[in-house]
Amino acid sequence: MNKIMRSAAVLAALLGAAMAANGLAMLGDPQAWYARVPGVTATGAYNQHFIRDIGLAYLLTGLGFIAGAVRPAQRTWLWFASSLWLAGHALFHLWEVAVSICGPDAIGRDFTGVTLPALIGLALACLAWRTGPAEAAR
Repeated sequence: MNKIMRSAAVLAALLGAAMAANGLAMLGDPQAWYARVPGVTATGAYNQHFIRDIGLAYLLTGLGFIAGAVRPAQRTWLWFASSLWLAGHALFHLWEVAVSICGPDAIGRDFTGVTLPALIGLALACLAWRTGPAEAAR
C-alpha cells in the first residue's frame, strides 16, 4: 500500500472511530448526548427514539470507514457508502439555514461535527476510487 493510501486508511480509521463513538454515545445515553452537544437543544425537543435512530446511522457509518481502512479491495464502496449519509446530513443542515429553520450561525457551529466529516469522507472515497483497489492494496 502506498504512503498516501496508508495515510488515508489511518484518517478513515480515525474518522470511523469518532463516528462510531458518537453513535455509541447516542445509543447508550441519548439524554446526556442531547444535553452535551452544542446546538442540539436548539433543534427541537428531546426524542430518545430519534437520537438512537441517528446514533445507529453514526455507528454503522463509522464501522464502514473502519472496514474500508482494513480492507483495501472494498475500500471505495465502503467509504462512498459511509460518506453518503454524512453528506446528506450536512446538506440537510445547510438546507435548514437556507429556509430559515436555523440561523446562519448554525453553519459555523455545525461545521466541525457535521460538514467537515462529510467533506473528509467524500475526499477519502474519491481518493480510493481514483487509486483503485489494486493500487490501494500495494
